[in-house]
Amino acid sequence: MELTQDKGLLNLAMYGGTKVRIRPWSGRSLLGEDERAAVNALFDEAIRTGSVFGYNGPEEEAYCREFAEYMGGGYADAVNSGTTAVYTALRALKPEPFTEVIVSPITDPGGMMPIVLCNCIPVIADTAPGSYNVGPEQIKELISPLASAIIVAHIGGEPADIEGIVAIARRHGIPVIEDCAQAHGAEIDGQKAGTFGDIAAFSTMSGKHHCTGSQGGVVYTRDEELYNSARRCSDRGKPFGLPNGSSNCTAALNLNLNDLSAAIGRVQLRKLPDIIKRRQYVAAKISQGIKELKLVTVPDILPGAEPSYWFMRLGFNVDAATCSKETFCQALQAEGIPVLASYRHMPHTMEWFTRRQVFGNSGYPWTSPLYPGNADRIFTCPNAVAATDKQFNLSIHEGWGEEEIRDTLQALCKLEEAFAE
Repeated sequence: MELTQDKGLLNLAMYGGTKVRIRPWSGRSLLGEDERAAVNALFDEAIRTGSVFGYNGPEEEAYCREFAEYMGGGYADAVNSGTTAVYTALRALKPEPFTEVIVSPITDPGGMMPIVLCNCIPVIADTAPGSYNVGPEQIKELISPLASAIIVAHIGGEPADIEGIVAIARRHGIPVIEDCAQAHGAEIDGQKAGTFGDIAAFSTMSGKHHCTGSQGGVVYTRDEELYNSARRCSDRGKPFGLPNGSSNCTAALNLNLNDLSAAIGRVQLRKLPDIIKRRQYVAAKISQGIKELKLVTVPDILPGAEPSYWFMRLGFNVDAATCSKETFCQALQAEGIPVLASYRHMPHTMEWFTRRQVFGNSGYPWTSPLYPGNADRIFTCPNAVAATDKQFNLSIHEGWGEEEIRDTLQALCKLEEAFAE
């Protein structure tokens, strides 16, 4: 590429110009004095009484109760990660081994691996066109008599068309798990993601909207029996909800959270509404600021949706540019702006899936003679590939102030001048 002053290329930091963002980006400051006070109070009580804090204690019970209240009612079971939340939610539904679970293509590995660990077969639905989220029509294509559950991830804090997906699932009698790891507090027409399906899974690790310390998760449902089933599956089959005298009723792991993490989570949960509002404000200001740009667009979201923005998804108009999306994102990074050029985060393309590395070298569950489906099916997911080809992620968070918004818009305008045809 020839560098010409007319195109503004020499002004770009990647070609030796002065970068827009000189100051280091501030951290989120997610944890503060309130969380420290909650933890110290727990230690003070333990020291005073000589009794160590554990799990399923008053802090964890309070956190679960308050989480369910935040969701508008229902039941919550705190577990030790978002992955185990998905695993517990699926186990709670009691899918038969070697049935199929329809799952979103763009998700964390922890949103797909629990399927095979339950000896079920993941079948990968494509995303809706132009989206990171799976759509109803894509789910519909994969429904068969073998389907025992559907897992829908709300990626980046943007709600999927969960109402449309649930409507299809109900017609076929298939339960729906909402994977809300990235979508705390996201809504559709005022109803929170996680309340549309049968059961939902949340991650509360330190990178999410609110946390319970380094790791954690929550299983949420409005169905009391599913809640009790989830608790049995997250705590070694203890007979929650069963008559007195019942013994451990199913083989399961110990996936409990603990009172220390829950004490942090309780404080975080009170902060969550303001965290989401701030992220929405930042996204709105950036959306407004790039309305006149040719190269960067804000992709359409579901009508009625209110994202909670774990990150901000942006489109790149390659037809109006003299560079590729990858070069554009490299230039943004050189200007000091935190972007990810591609979110092609598809677990079914990873080695564990393609080489079937789950239970030794057996190839199970795919190779089981008890699975009557097509174990060699290939999932190309062209919509997901196209969406990740044409879009990139801006890493916003609630710690952004007016300066961060201004610098981001300045950098985008600077690159527009340099790279627009």
